[in-house]
Amino acid sequence: MLDRIRIVLIGTSHPGNIGAAARAMRNMGLEDLALVTPRCDPKDREAYSRASGANTLVDAARQYDALEEAVADCTLVVGASARSRHLPWPMVAPRALAESLPQALAPAEARVALVFGREDTGLTNAELQRCHQHVHIPTNPDFSSLNLAAAVQVLAYECRQAFLALDSDLQASSGESISESEQPFGVEWDNPPATHADLERFFVHLESTLTAIEFHDPDNPRQLMARLRRLFMRAHLDSMEMNILRGILGTIDKRLRERS
Repeated sequence: MLDRIRIVLIGTSHPGNIGAAARAMRNMGLEDLALVTPRCDPKDREAYSRASGANTLVDAARQYDALEEAVADCTLVVGASARSRHLPWPMVAPRALAESLPQALAPAEARVALVFGREDTGLTNAELQRCHQHVHIPTNPDFSSLNLAAAVQVLAYECRQAFLALDSDLQASSGESISESEQPFGVEWDNPPATHADLERFFVHLESTLTAIEFHDPDNPRQLMARLRRLFMRAHLDSMEMNILRGILGTIDKRLRERS
């Protein structure tokens, strides 16, 4: 499970935080580190110094120009947020998030991304709207600002505890190869989950079609697309459901062309 959890750092400004995050990851058995538009040199000496032996993660960290690229193959994207937002989004605590991961990662194709923002400003609203859920670490409200690497450590720890609990459950299940938490409906799900790239292509198509039928006005959006994002992200669509939705949009587009 842990090898399919990706830590994504956006706009990190201090190389030491990249190294410290890598150390926190390796402590807990996570190894997939992605950097989006870092504002520092990720291979600076300070990064390796703070990595304290987790140099391989710093070396292997992949860099991307946009969040969408970093999470394109992921089926669950969770953004870490310490601030309330104008448009409420599904919010989860670190432990609850970790406990949900065995089910989220039950399909072999599933990948999870935990996304962390800039040290000074965190994640933008647009970046958070590209996440299925937001996770909030319940810190002391009088001193709530967490160091980036400390936040990574908290979530990585919870992920490892969930992994250890799952391993313990499997050992105690009398030879059962799959725990109930992995198959909550009693059988394996019939289609793999839609990836983040699938979702982004769907949202582009949806906005285009809604604009064509004059339901959506791009010049006066009124948060329509943000609310639709929240709706479909919350549904955790699988690949067949995505194909059905894209097929519906395609048929609407075809009818519009025939009438024009």
